Amino acid sequence: MRIAVPNKGRLHEPTIDLLERAGLHLDNGADRKLYADTVDPDVTVLFARAADIPEYVRDGAAEVGITGLDQVRESGHRLAELLDLEYGKCRLVLAAPEDGDIESVEDVAGKTVATEFPNIARTYFDRKEIDTDVVEVTGATELTPHVEMADAIIDITSTGTTLRVNRLAIVDEVLSSSVRLFARPEVVDEPKVAQLVMALESVRSAEGKRYLMMNAPRDKLDTVKDVIPGLGGPTVMDVAGDETVAVHAVVDERDVFEVVSDLKNVGASGILVTEIERLVE
Repeated sequence: MRIAVPNKGRLHEPTIDLLERAGLHLDNGADRKLYADTVDPDVTVLFARAADIPEYVRDGAAEVGITGLDQVRESGHRLAELLDLEYGKCRLVLAAPEDGDIESVEDVAGKTVATEFPNIARTYFDRKEIDTDVVEVTGATELTPHVEMADAIIDITSTGTTLRVNRLAIVDEVLSSSVRLFARPEVVDEPKVAQLVMALESVRSAEGKRYLMMNAPRDKLDTVKDVIPGLGGPTVMDVAGDETVAVHAVVDERDVFEVVSDLKNVGASGILVTEIERLVE
């Protein structure tokens, strides 16, 4: 199985880190390479521009790809979305000069909109039944309204800071995007693809979770259970020759501070908190 991943930019490092945490360690590194083997002899990682990954997957150069939803929508290729990896979050927005006369989507009718995402833009305006002139640009989209190249823009924003610096106001949200795992429809049910989905899901499920281990008096077990807001009931194991039991549980990271204190107050001891690499539910 070949996995196409971003070769550089803000999505590269998080994607490589995710694969490593999922157990797909790269054997021969990623720097300046077009591909890398992994510890699984049946899995190879290919490095490509994020915008090219939908094409790699569609044409069969890779079975699956990891890239932004915006890139897949712009490509127009019909790929199966397997998993939202929930990083690289951004929005495509329609924006116009703060002091201009465009305050709603309807105000764009008959005007020019500049964007690096012409396919998404045209689909958006078709859905809104608004006739506009969409002009494709390859950079510095925010400048186009100020040099009379366009009346408005559709561009990516994460915080809105760049738009504000360029005196542009958001008129409407066009698309909410994040990094996702995509596949060609015909390979979705293949065992190796399912294995990858499970591995990545397990990493995502473990985020924000902590593993608690402790000893507790057997006669206080019910009280201890009441304190732990874990995934279902905790695991309880006998400690040989003792009136003590070992209790293990998974809890949300945000609850750890209070839970540890409460456990100590009800008699738990030897409390250990560890990170979780993967959690298969």
